[in-house]
Amino acid sequence: MPRSLWSGAISFGLVNVPVKLFSAVSPKDVHFNMLHGKDGGRIQQKRVCSVDGEEVPWDEIAKGFEIRRGRYVMLSKEELAALDPEKSRAIEIEDFVELDQIDPIHYDHTYYAAPDDGAERPYALLLEAMKRTNKVAIARIVLRTKQYLCAIRPMDKVLALSTMLYANEIVPAKELEMPSKATKIVERELDMAEKLIESLAGDFEPEKYEDDHRTKVLALLKKKEEGEEIVAAEAPEPRATVINLADALAQSLAAAKNGGHGGGKKTKKRAVETVKHAKKGHLEEGRPTVHRKRKK
Repeated sequence: MPRSLWSGAISFGLVNVPVKLFSAVSPKDVHFNMLHGKDGGRIQQKRVCSVDGEEVPWDEIAKGFEIRRGRYVMLSKEELAALDPEKSRAIEIEDFVELDQIDPIHYDHTYYAAPDDGAERPYALLLEAMKRTNKVAIARIVLRTKQYLCAIRPMDKVLALSTMLYANEIVPAKELEMPSKATKIVERELDMAEKLIESLAGDFEPEKYEDDHRTKVLALLKKKEEGEEIVAAEAPEPRATVINLADALAQSLAAAKNGGHGGGKKTKKRAVETVKHAKKGHLEEGRPTVHRKRKK
């Protein structure tokens, strides 16, 4: 049974629903330690002052904000603590909004908000009411010393609470350097692209998507532990340049159709890769029409 990270109450109107938060995610990254390549010793990181070159103990560490190059404003722990948001055990709902109004880019970290002892009835009531109205609650929560904007939404039989990024933390897409001229879309190519998408369409099944890189890293570590000699794989050859996007779409669509509706896993993967490479302007040799310079 996972351990709760926070306990408090969701409040809307005069109704309080006591809840406990549990982390809904468990990252599976492979973490490495820094070692000395010659003898395998652990690398120690020390806090060294750039002025006198001496190691600095934690109780002498202050936090500073660089206002201009080489000029800092320092704040003590007490000064920063005075600015911490008031510690509260309440998650006060400010608004209820439609789920499709929230772009996923705003979501940060997700928790499960489970009912605390004796809160089963109001919890079930809030959960069912949100399901029927298809609404998501927008609220604020204080975790440790930081206040977060959060979204609370029903997920099957539990409420999920996701901390969110504030609007000024999102980089507007309009700041990207995009082509100034509108790209002309050929109707025939668009029709084939739509058919290709439909041929690869299916239900989202998260269990079938695996972290291949993590699996390879763990397998490599096991081989190294067992003393097996590892030979580095050669880098793949550069792909040829695609000249005819229509050919790439046509061959991708044909490959997807040969695998039946939606195609098999390999067929899907190959068709999707073909489109990705076509978008980048590169394809593997032998796929669509390509032109190469002949050797004299």
